[in-house]
Amino acid sequence: MKEIGIYIHIPYCKRKCNYCDFISFSDKDNTIKEYIETIKKEIDECKLSGFDIGTIYIGGGTPSYIDSKYIIEIIAKIREKFIVTQNAEITIELNPGTITREKLQDYKQAGINRLSIGLQSTDNNILKKIGRIHTYEEFVENYNLAREIGFKNINIDFMLALPEENEWSVAIQISEIINLKPEHISCYSLIVEEETKLKEMLNNKEITLPSEEEERKMYWKTKELLEENGYNHYEISNFALPGYNSRHNTDCWNQKEYLGFGTAAHSYYGGKRFSNAKTIEEYIQNYNEKTLEEEQSKESMAKEYMMLGLRKVEGISISEFERKFQINPLFYFRFEISKLVDEELIEIDLDNIRLTSKGLDLANLVFEEFI
Repeated sequence: MKEIGIYIHIPYCKRKCNYCDFISFSDKDNTIKEYIETIKKEIDECKLSGFDIGTIYIGGGTPSYIDSKYIIEIIAKIREKFIVTQNAEITIELNPGTITREKLQDYKQAGINRLSIGLQSTDNNILKKIGRIHTYEEFVENYNLAREIGFKNINIDFMLALPEENEWSVAIQISEIINLKPEHISCYSLIVEEETKLKEMLNNKEITLPSEEEERKMYWKTKELLEENGYNHYEISNFALPGYNSRHNTDCWNQKEYLGFGTAAHSYYGGKRFSNAKTIEEYIQNYNEKTLEEEQSKESMAKEYMMLGLRKVEGISISEFERKFQINPLFYFRFEISKLVDEELIEIDLDNIRLTSKGLDLANLVFEEFI
């Protein structure tokens, strides 16, 4: 029986962060109960079968903002509808400003075995500037609480190139995080999105951001410090202690199938990509109406496989590509690969095609060749 993943979208927040353009809302708490009932209906009425569930990822928004009884109900409904494997990885995203002992205990009891905590910075002044609702001290307190309750697989989200940061201030912050010994650390560079509070603050000169050159220095300093401390750099933005790579995300980068439930959630199944309605109200009214976003041809599937696979530091297995598509990628993408090798953005080593150090800095140029 093949394994696939499930993604659950919880679109509620206490307050929207200044950099956030995700589908999330801080003023629709009155819909929470009906929304959760609708997710349970959507799961219950799913007609797809013939697989086991190997990973469940509950993201948002802020899943830890809503009452934990709703999270328990969703996981129970998934277990009722599908076969969840005994060693399934079950992750929930948390904001340190919305965690309580009771919620963590409920998550543990429901079978959640991986926490992903959004820290973003250890500097309280920066946290304030980017609109986070917690302090570093609150994060540490809740991190220690999660350990006390028995969580043994914790990811910490950290952002690079935040207002007024530099290479050395980031090095200090990363060292503080390393001292906590999380199993996994995700380090994403800030992207200033249109229609966000941060964009407005930048336009009004209320904040200044590091240069692209400085951001790259932060990235390489972070990589150096994490690798020195035993973290394996396995994807452009992700580092893990041995045995703690994110299985859910790795499956996505390996183009494995998944089902998405909730507002704006996407599903990928049978070479087709579907999406749900983007507002809570539309979703509640039309939870069974999926929009077909893409029906992939063999060529588009192969291109996406290259683009996703090259995010992994180990790159793409040539033999695995051949098994999947019945053709050698070195032949199928001979022009793109030749160009990228000449530009020293990728390298070929035995069975692998992967990004070079230069390619890690210019990954978007590599990905553009396969769009």
